[in-house]
Amino acid sequence: MLIDCGEIGKQDIVKSYLDKQGITQLDYVIATHPHSDHMGCMDKIVGYYDIGEIILPHIDESDMPTTKYFERFLTAVENKGYSITEAEPDRTIKIGDAECKFIAPCSDDYSNANNYSVGIIMTNGDNSFIFTGDAEKLAEKEMIDSGRLKDIDVYKAGHHGSDTSSSEEFLEIIKPDIAVISCGEGNSYGHPCDITLENLSKYTDKIYRTDLSGTIVITSDGKELKLTEEKSR
Repeated sequence: MLIDCGEIGKQDIVKSYLDKQGITQLDYVIATHPHSDHMGCMDKIVGYYDIGEIILPHIDESDMPTTKYFERFLTAVENKGYSITEAEPDRTIKIGDAECKFIAPCSDDYSNANNYSVGIIMTNGDNSFIFTGDAEKLAEKEMIDSGRLKDIDVYKAGHHGSDTSSSEEFLEIIKPDIAVISCGEGNSYGHPCDITLENLSKYTDKIYRTDLSGTIVITSDGKELKLTEEKSR
């Protein structure tokens, strides 16, 4: 399963990593929401691999992107003869011994595209991970109200550590043991925000950032987690 792929032009980095893992096909490809920093090079990924299923959130027609990268993605899907499946909360899929449960989006129409983000809890034995794309506080509140959340080992922090996500109410339920923040070095948005780091630090001192650590890899054998940082190798 591949969740998002990064910005336009980053496809070779993604492919190089997957090649090193011996991955030649993808059972599932999930684009959490239609922003270029999450799926800008997805047309290339679709072209590179045989894919079992491509999953996106339901997006209201009025919010459907008209950007070039999204058009290229739709063309690539059509050229390969694939179709797109809409993410449905409570759907569960198996990845080897792991189980992935969709927990968001919980509504059909949002004023902010970030809140369409597909949310997933992945459980592998005793280990659990949560991925929420760029879901902001409204979507986090819906996940809370849905009753689908639980204690989590690894939290891929929402919206790059922005103060629009990782609400105190949300963190109080998932109580992450490890937080990973994906953000560019010296990014103009100021991610991660100080308040987000402060809120996360109430639950864990194991906060990792790609702007400081480079690529962060976490492996699970169902019992223990192993974390490596590119810049520490």
